[in-house]
Amino acid sequence: MIGQNVKVSSSFAPLLQKARYKGAYGGRGSGKSHFFAEQLIAACLADPTMRAVCVREVQRSLDQSVKKLLEDKIADLGVGEHFEIRANEIHVLGKGLRRRGLIIFQGMQDHTAASIKSLEGYRIAWVEEAQSLSRRSLELLTPTLRAPGAEIWFSWNPSLPSDPVDAFMRGPGVEDDPDIACVRVTFEDNPWFGKTSLAADMARDAKRDPDKHAHVWLGGYDEKGEARVFRNWTVRDFEAPAEAQHRFGADWGFAADPTVLVRCHLEGRQLFVDYEAWMVGCEIDNTPALFDALPGSRRFIITADSARPELVSYMQRNGFPKIVSAIKGPGSLEDGVEFLKSYDIVVHPRCAHVIEELTAYSWRTDRLSGAVLSELEDRRNHTIDALRYACEGARRAVKPRSAERARREPVTQLGWMAG
Repeated sequence: MIGQNVKVSSSFAPLLQKARYKGAYGGRGSGKSHFFAEQLIAACLADPTMRAVCVREVQRSLDQSVKKLLEDKIADLGVGEHFEIRANEIHVLGKGLRRRGLIIFQGMQDHTAASIKSLEGYRIAWVEEAQSLSRRSLELLTPTLRAPGAEIWFSWNPSLPSDPVDAFMRGPGVEDDPDIACVRVTFEDNPWFGKTSLAADMARDAKRDPDKHAHVWLGGYDEKGEARVFRNWTVRDFEAPAEAQHRFGADWGFAADPTVLVRCHLEGRQLFVDYEAWMVGCEIDNTPALFDALPGSRRFIITADSARPELVSYMQRNGFPKIVSAIKGPGSLEDGVEFLKSYDIVVHPRCAHVIEELTAYSWRTDRLSGAVLSELEDRRNHTIDALRYACEGARRAVKPRSAERARREPVTQLGWMAG
């Protein structure tokens, strides 16, 4: 059996025993997903009639699922002859069996009380990114897998103690529940962590951002969770379609702040961010070269911070004639942030500063009471400001201007209309 050939950290040992509900929570690099992927493959090899579903709260495409991880594990473990990988599912092959095993991938938000019954015959449900699982989804899923010996697995990075999966798997009284096995794991429990590229990222966060290090790497609760502005985003690799209408946004800086350019495009209710340029201390005459690092920056409209009109003019005269100033005014910051929050934001992994700022951008909190205020923090927001500017045309196209705003915003300024 595969389980005899796969090395498992001792921290996961409690999950190797029988339990109705199994959970592994903790930080990035702990190996949670790898553990459950290997255990799922082992279960299918031990019983080729096994039916399993891999679940997320929201799954709009298989790119958001663990299907690729399972495919990689099947290849790495040399058991490809036991599986048939198809476009939307993975079949388990068993000689002489009339009923094959099956692994499918679904989003819980797509289910209703009626449709969830389709999973009644499944014996394993693995919920990845379980911190996002809603109470409704948890209440739909848990009574559905009723076959003898059926198990539900949860893997997650904790966010808030109030999250349904935390209350269910870590709440009062669960320590003595024989149906629940739950372990906390971090990068320290992963003997192979030092061989990955994540080690340098962890060390950097430990030095520069203790709060982020405690949450992201040590699996602690997100102490600033209630104050965080953006929760509507994910990181994954993607290629922009050839016909994409790219939008560029620029934010100016020099001494302590960076000069920033970002590229993005809209598809339905999704905002894709695929390139960024970032430089602290960028001289004016070096700015064209910085912007040239982004494909298409000379061909598409760039909407830039209007606080530096001399820089906008300089760029127009040096190869970027389509650069225009953003239109600011009362409420433009809040309107722009709300517009970004209304989309599902997908960020390419190479946009490290976008990822960092989406993670950290927060509402102000009262220092004495800790209460979250209705005022945005004016820091760690350079790429976010650039994204606001990039999407300004789309935002204003769907928001009618008042007569007063129309008087303050001459039509000649709406350069974004051309792109």
